[in-house]
Amino acid sequence: MMNIFQKFGLKQVINGCGKMTVLGASAVDYEVAEAMGKAARDYVEIADLLVVAGKYIAKATGAEDGCPTCGASAGIAISTAAVIAGCNLTKIEALPNSEGMRNEIILQKGHAVNFGASVTQMIRIGGGKPIEVGCANLVEAAHIEEAITEKTAALFYIKSHHAVQKGMQSIKVMIDIAHKHHLPLLIDAAAEEDMNKYRKLGADLVIYSGGKALEGPTSGLICGRADLCKACRMQYGGIGRPMKIGKEGIIGLLTALERYGKQMENGAEQRERMQLLLDDLKGISGLEGRIVQDEAGREIYRAELTINENLLGLNATQIAQNLKIGDPVIYTRDYFLTQGKIYIDPRPLFEGQEKIIVEKIKKIIAEK
Repeated sequence: MMNIFQKFGLKQVINGCGKMTVLGASAVDYEVAEAMGKAARDYVEIADLLVVAGKYIAKATGAEDGCPTCGASAGIAISTAAVIAGCNLTKIEALPNSEGMRNEIILQKGHAVNFGASVTQMIRIGGGKPIEVGCANLVEAAHIEEAITEKTAALFYIKSHHAVQKGMQSIKVMIDIAHKHHLPLLIDAAAEEDMNKYRKLGADLVIYSGGKALEGPTSGLICGRADLCKACRMQYGGIGRPMKIGKEGIIGLLTALERYGKQMENGAEQRERMQLLLDDLKGISGLEGRIVQDEAGREIYRAELTINENLLGLNATQIAQNLKIGDPVIYTRDYFLTQGKIYIDPRPLFEGQEKIIVEKIKKIIAEK
């Protein structure tokens, strides 16, 4: 059956990559889509909706309060603005020009990454001056503490597979240093599944994507201290205005939050689906498969295909590129192609799409 995007002349996408922004993040449940449709056909006072949404976010995350956003990247900018300008309207309206304000945001150099855009650019949009400390593969606690000045507004931690995993200081160390100096710690936990963990550890604001682990619409949320969440909402009268989230997105996000906990990732089911895929690829000389857990430690299990170019006559890059030719196009997780590895994520796959992937791989190999 033709999907809505094919109706407008676009190709069907089989997403074996993950809940990625470039592929539209998640396919929402019918309950979420229905709620968004109802919201789109009615009216509400947006200022009141933002406050109520904050209460629902707080209930779901165990935080004091919350603030909905149009995405996690907007959450970075808004959180940055909140710790710099607070609820001071003059400062809010001046941003991103933060001259004369406490505006320095300290982060570890291995966390100054690109997730489709630059983390440090999102900080600058919020009026922050990013202060990267240490080296890309090694940061000492002293690097962080020695960077704190009278201009420091907050410390920032990126919990993501994009960030360097080796040689960085832990969240606990960052929290201890921040609170020792009476500073807030902000955590970007965009794709993380646990909505309670980082708040419980002591983070002051935590940012999540609504369209990834939550399987909601394109949206995001900030949760944490009540005073800072109030300041986050105030930024919609400043830098947050061009990145505001609409009524449909907020209701979709809240509906997804209501489902939170009921639809947690099923590791056993993921392994079973990927094992069936690997079984169908057995016997191909030059292709070895196994199941591996997510590199950032999340409860995600993917199929890893290791390609021996000498035996197969094709390298991993060529296979991945060929999977994207034709209709449907097939996206795999391609971060390690130069190492001869292709990964397939079961979470975004609809029933039966594993078979299509297997058939396409076999066809590519047969036609080499």
